[in-house]
Amino acid sequence: MPFSFLKNLSSKFGQRRQPVVLALYLGRWLLISALVGAIGGSASALFLVLLDAVTEYREADPWIIWFLPAGGFLVGWLYHTWGTTSAAGNNLLIQEIQKPTRHLLPWVMAPLVLGCTLITHLVGGSAGREGTAAQMGGALADQLTKLLRLRPRDRRTLLICGVSAGFASVFGTPLAGTVFALEFSTIGKIRYQALVPALLAAIIADGVATAWGVEHTLYPTIEVPALTVWTFGATLLAGICFALAARIFSWASHNVAAFFQKQVLYAPLRPALGGGLLLVCIVLLGTTKYIGLGIPTIVAAFETPLPPYDFLIKIALTALTLGCGFKGGEVTPLFFIGATLGNALSPWLPLPLELLVGMGFVAVFAGAANTPLACTLMAIELFGAPSGVYAAMACVVAYLFSGHTGIYGSQIIGNSKNPFSMRETGQRLSEKK
Repeated sequence: MPFSFLKNLSSKFGQRRQPVVLALYLGRWLLISALVGAIGGSASALFLVLLDAVTEYREADPWIIWFLPAGGFLVGWLYHTWGTTSAAGNNLLIQEIQKPTRHLLPWVMAPLVLGCTLITHLVGGSAGREGTAAQMGGALADQLTKLLRLRPRDRRTLLICGVSAGFASVFGTPLAGTVFALEFSTIGKIRYQALVPALLAAIIADGVATAWGVEHTLYPTIEVPALTVWTFGATLLAGICFALAARIFSWASHNVAAFFQKQVLYAPLRPALGGGLLLVCIVLLGTTKYIGLGIPTIVAAFETPLPPYDFLIKIALTALTLGCGFKGGEVTPLFFIGATLGNALSPWLPLPLELLVGMGFVAVFAGAANTPLACTLMAIELFGAPSGVYAAMACVVAYLFSGHTGIYGSQIIGNSKNPFSMRETGQRLSEKK
């Protein structure tokens, strides 16, 4: 009886203390998240300003693309000399989030990926920006681990906050940035314990980047039709097409990287040779619309019919750019691929052009990165809440039909996508079946 009384008394005392403990927890992570958000948002702002500058220079003086081989060699040499560990990029981030070690991410990861991404875009590589922002945010945030004397599980949360801050501030989508950081390391599982800190970091980083004067691309608010049997079926069919595009992109990226690593032993020569091949492709195409971020083409996809092969060319050039060793992200090229594929599908499916383009914009990304929830939220933030239902259906279908493939080979299968898969729980995507 005395033991039971003490236990009940302890339980009641613990319940009374819970609000205090939660308040202290929230206050602690509010301070840490504010610091991470300020650092990540400022780094993204600097990156976006410099990226706009090099893009404007390249578009004004397209002769710079003739330096693709030289730029490739410089990127390869910089990583070969100072960034051997950092070369894994987002995959290194994922591994540290999955199982934090005592070794911090190298601080040089941030300036290296920043400088090399700018070189990639300056000379005409086809790449994005999310990978750069996430790596900068994660690497810079990780330097706080020892300063704040964080435990391994707190370090995991800190890294997630860094990724959330980088993603949110580079695209202006704090909700998508939050969920992406929680979702992208393990397929089928979300790290809810980091939800509050990641959300705080994302909101603060987005606000800081905006305060620095960063302006994000504005996309149209999409008006959606009533959901009928026909529009429902068309959405599912479109989602399958977006999944196939995601699979092709993932397959091409991994195989190009494997080819260069096997055939070219000296690392700096890989992007140099790849840059030469990329230059030949650009010259033969006779246009620069497929290099860089491709934002003008993405915007145009919402307004007018485009050549139906645009998405295939972007897949090829981006896989070559990133596979041979240039630096940058995959997400904006995936936006390009999805938007132009949605544009190509518009004559064949009973859905408005804007809606198909918006669905493709996020669904190909969802299938390639295995992040359907983040991509659904991104559609809502970019295109308005009414697009959410259609975007969610397209993203979930793309996620399911893309199978256990993806752009991040270090992702672990937390829960299988379907009961017929031969892949085991706990297996990395890069591991053979």
